[in-house]
Amino acid sequence: MSDPALGLTQLLLFLFFIMLGFPIAFTLMAMGLFFGYLGMQDRVFDLLVQRTYAVMSNDVLISVPLFVFMGYIIERANILDRLFRALQMASRNVPGSLAVATLATCALFATATGIVGAVVTLMGLLAFPAMLRAGYDPRLAAGVTCAGGCLGILIPPSIMLILYGATAGVSVVQLYAAAFIPGVTLAMLYVVYAVGVGIFQPERAPRLPPDVVPVPAVQVIFSLLTSFFPLAFLIAAVLGSILLGLATPSEAAAMGSLGSVVLAIAYRAFTFQKLKESVFLTARTSAMVCWLFVGSYIFSSVFGYLGGQTVVEEFVKSLPLNSFTFLLLAQVIIFILGWPLEWTEIIVIFVPIFLPLLDDFGVSPIFFGILIALNLQTSFLSPPVAMAAFYLKGVAPPHVRLEDIFKGCMPFIYIVVFCMGLVYVFPALVTWLPENLYGSAVPVPGAPSMLDAPPAGGFTEPEEISLPPLN
Repeated sequence: MSDPALGLTQLLLFLFFIMLGFPIAFTLMAMGLFFGYLGMQDRVFDLLVQRTYAVMSNDVLISVPLFVFMGYIIERANILDRLFRALQMASRNVPGSLAVATLATCALFATATGIVGAVVTLMGLLAFPAMLRAGYDPRLAAGVTCAGGCLGILIPPSIMLILYGATAGVSVVQLYAAAFIPGVTLAMLYVVYAVGVGIFQPERAPRLPPDVVPVPAVQVIFSLLTSFFPLAFLIAAVLGSILLGLATPSEAAAMGSLGSVVLAIAYRAFTFQKLKESVFLTARTSAMVCWLFVGSYIFSSVFGYLGGQTVVEEFVKSLPLNSFTFLLLAQVIIFILGWPLEWTEIIVIFVPIFLPLLDDFGVSPIFFGILIALNLQTSFLSPPVAMAAFYLKGVAPPHVRLEDIFKGCMPFIYIVVFCMGLVYVFPALVTWLPENLYGSAVPVPGAPSMLDAPPAGGFTEPEEISLPPLN
């Protein structure tokens, strides 16, 4: 069997094994080592050591555990409960007010944590029952909760954008700047849909019950001052310091973690037990991310060394594609991959296959990354995997069927596709902010450097592996 055939067999077998439910990170390493040994003999063990060291010493990934810790502390400080109630009172006169308050809470909390499962689960316990008690259509309530909870994939400080930046070798700071306007746009489109349902189909999103509506303005202002503004100030300080070049993502994440602890203490919700739980969950999540990267680097290096990447590149180049059709094809493939796979698998395995082709079609890796972040919203919403739907089903009342949750997510999938269309037609939604903040060719002040291991395109050339020649 030729080397390219080995590479393609490696990819197909990997897909087969993860469909069977094998752990992704260790499946990546096992497949990489097995096929690497077939293709390069003992040198594959040198590769294992090199790639493991490259991941563990990568400064870009330091921000991951810090942002995750910040999110878990905020989650356990009952800040979300206060925030939802304040926004619920503030939006009481808006059609579909509970749905609007849910989306606004999700958007703000997503910027503080970026953990989809945490946001969907907490809002499923807090906002979803409130909407059902108010007479909301269960499908609308489910769609709002799931879609709002997925905004953390796109809105900074997104963990997904950190991983994409490390994979593609591009500035996380520029990715954050590029994602800001599309993230706000998508959240606003969700809100417009919820308000539209409240206006044109009030039976699906009725007004708040009388015992909720008569709230004095002073109480509303006080609730916002004590719940919304402290968290908003913390998030603005973290993101502002990153976007303005005052701090690297890792430095800003460290200050955000400290700020979340101070906020939890101020709300009298900080205990040693909650700190212990947050540290444990942070360590578990960070370990998963790091081992995914180790497995991905080994798998991608072997795949490129065997020539599998070259086969894919030549096949795509043989198609009659221009920049637009290439982007369209790539996004369709990623959309389909989102049905059976989670976003982490797509980012660390399949995105590196597309990265070497970006230069050939004149596509910016930052623009491509934002399209992927938008597209991956659907991976949490579209069946059969639809992890957001399963998160919600796990905490929803028994009478809410999984089928109803899937149906409720469908309109929001259409909204995501529409938002992607807006980005295609108006690319300035992505490029305007980073170009005006940093300039098109000016390095970002304080931004982390590109990865030492791969160029922007993964491990496609044998010389990148830096191994001794065969005897």
